[in-house]
Amino acid sequence: MTESKTTTDHDEIRRWAEARDGHPARVKGQGEGGILRIDFGDPEDNLEEIDWNTFFEIFDENDLAFLYQEKTQDGGTSRFNKFVDR
Repeated sequence: MTESKTTTDHDEIRRWAEARDGHPARVKGQGEGGILRIDFGDPEDNLEEIDWNTFFEIFDENDLAFLYQEKTQDGGTSRFNKFVDR
């Protein structure tokens, strides 16, 4: 069984994402704030890359928390993540 964790710690979120070659992004066309995502590898067409400062501004303004997993069920590195209300 895989275990999910939740955090609001900016450093922890950034370390988790960067360890998986992830970078901060938001969905295009969703206004100034936007819907946050962690984008992995090649940028997806519907996402625009943003810097970490902008990412965490939106994250905090919207009272979000980061739900994530370290490992998959078979022990591999997990990329599962989701933004949830605090």
